[in-house]
This record gives sequence, C-alpha cells and structure tokens, in this order.
Amino acid sequence: MNYAGARLAPEPSLERKRAAQGSIDLPFAALTLLLLTIGVVMVLSASYARAYYSASTGHNAAYYFLRQLGFAIAGTAAMFVMSRIPMSFYRRMSFPLLAVSLVLLAVVPFIGAAQGDARRWIDLGFTTFQPSEIAKLAVILYFAALICKYKSDMATFRYGILPFALVLGLIVGLLVLEPHFSAAIIIIAIGGVMLFLGGVKLRWFIGVGVTALAGLAVIITFFPYASGRISTWLDPFANTSGDGYQIVQSLYSIGSGGLFGLGLGQGRQTYMYLPEEHNDFIFAVVCEELGFAGAVAILLLFAALIVRGYILAMHMRDRYSFLVTAGITTLLAIQVILNVAVVTNLVPCTGISLPFFSYGGTALMIQLAEMGIVLSASRDIPAWRS
Repeated sequence: MNYAGARLAPEPSLERKRAAQGSIDLPFAALTLLLLTIGVVMVLSASYARAYYSASTGHNAAYYFLRQLGFAIAGTAAMFVMSRIPMSFYRRMSFPLLAVSLVLLAVVPFIGAAQGDARRWIDLGFTTFQPSEIAKLAVILYFAALICKYKSDMATFRYGILPFALVLGLIVGLLVLEPHFSAAIIIIAIGGVMLFLGGVKLRWFIGVGVTALAGLAVIITFFPYASGRISTWLDPFANTSGDGYQIVQSLYSIGSGGLFGLGLGQGRQTYMYLPEEHNDFIFAVVCEELGFAGAVAILLLFAALIVRGYILAMHMRDRYSFLVTAGITTLLAIQVILNVAVVTNLVPCTGISLPFFSYGGTALMIQLAEMGIVLSASRDIPAWRS
C-alpha cells in the first residue's frame, strides 16, 4: 500500500487526540503475550542441558530460563508503560535515538565484545546487547518523522532520497565494520519499505536494487566471512564436522520432530549437539519437540500478530502513527521470515534471532518496547475494533 496517494484526515489537535484516546488494542497485546509466554517456555526446554553442563552458569539448569523470564517480565512492564506515552513523544525523540544508535555502532569495533569473527556486542557487565537492535527502531522512528516533514517533496531526489540514503549508508557502513551483514540487510529492507510507504517512486528502488546486488558481490568477493557462509549454504553436508555442522544439526532436529514432535523437553539435539539451540536456532528445537503441527501453530500466531499490526496501521488517524506501526510490523515480519529461512537452510546462515523466542534479554526488551509503541498508536484509533 502506497500511503502517499491516500487522502489523509486533518491532523487532530493534541486536546482532541487526548480526549478521544482509548484503550490499547487487546488482540495485538494478547498475541504478543501469548508468543512471549511460549517463547520463554521454549528457552527453558532448549537451554537446560547446556546450562546444566556449563561451568559459567554454575551448573544451574534453569540459568538461561530465569534470566529470560526476568527480562520478559521487565519487558512486559516496559511495553505497557510505553503504550501510555503519546506518539508525539516518539516523534520528538526519533533523532536523539538515531544519534545514540550511531554513536554506539561507531564504538562497537573498538570496545565491543567479540564472538568468533564478529564484534557486535557491548558488554554491560550483567548482560550484553547489540546496538544494531536500537538502530532498527531508530530508523523506523526517524524515517517516519522525516517522511512527514517532507511529505510534499518525497518524489524529489533532494528530499525523498538523499537524506534517507545518507542515514542508511552511514548505518550500513558501521555494521559492515563489525561485520553484521544480517542487520545491514534488515535495516536496508526496513528503510526501503518506509520510503515506499512515504511515496518514493518505484524507479528509485530499481536503482537501489542494482546497487545492492553490486555491493553484495563486493562483500562476497572481499569478505571471507560472507563467502564462506554462501559456500556452506549451497552444500552444508560437504563439511558436516566444520562449517556445515550447525545447519546440518538443525536439519536433523527439524526432521526428527515428525508430525507432532518428540514432546516438550524431549529433544535430542538440545544435549549439546545443536549450537545456539536456545538462541538463533531455537525454532529447530520447536520443530523437534512440538513437531510440524506445533511449528505451524506458532507461525500462525506470528502471522496473526503481523496481520493485526498491518490492520492497525491502516486505521491510524495520522501519517506518523501509520508509518511507525507499519514499519515495526514489517521489522517483525522480516525477522521471523529470515530466522525460519536460516534454520531451514533456505538462505545462508547468519545471526538473526526469532522475536520473543531467542534467548537475549536486551533484544527481548527492545522487541517488547516496539510492541508498546504500536499499542500506544492503537490508543488513538476510533472505536472500530470488534
């Protein structure tokens, strides 16, 4: 849907918006909490063996579960608090948030915690977080504000392309230094969706697509990290004890689940066979323990949440709320689709978490904060809900 051609209602005054403000959208909130609950339970099921055998966790089988549960409770509280904050506040804070995310991304290559060949995390002592998660939300909020500011000039290069391209180029450049190509791809996709909704002409997307393909060719050529992932994706069974080990174990996990699964907590791959079983590859554990039926049920819940998000976006009373809601919903959809595609080897293996499921406290809290912003916007929708 290209929102630029739609007829927009006059921007209501702050007093009128406050007077008309209603409750949050209950179906969206209920779906979010349901997925969060299932996700926390799956973290327990997927992580208990690794936590028990790991000295760093004190051999506490519930270590990862208790931490995720704590962050889930804190994130839920933050979600409802943020649902009470008016959208005008998020609009004012969009540029400061973008500036903070750029600073954090700039310092990651110097002070960030390393894992393998990548340096993507900042260590806070009690936990780590990826600044790229903040950058994703910042791009949505700032692009929405900028599109509203230049709404009559979005078809021009000076206002509709240049400022957005500069921001995306800077963020992607910083992400390549980590390297964190999956986050770069997601942010480029989100930026493109926001610009399309803002009214940018289709010909610009064709040009960007060609440029992106050229950039991908350069990355594959000059970054062994990326070219190795491509080779493993094409034939993971060529080196099952090396680069192909993780995806092969993921496929074994998915295949062994059958129709109804082995049962919650009965997965075999969780016993130190599948790397990142409680993190990026938790969906493989879902398939093994809950089977095809359980995996499809969870994907349907995600689909219902995404569809509900787009329905809310189409009923927003102002342009900024529409853009932010559509952007956050698209971000959720992209991450779910890419995570499932990675776990099933439909795309090259890369670090993309499954929202509400993958272990990671700060990432979970940011995801719930994004849901809180959507719920905040839903308060201004007229009483159309059924």
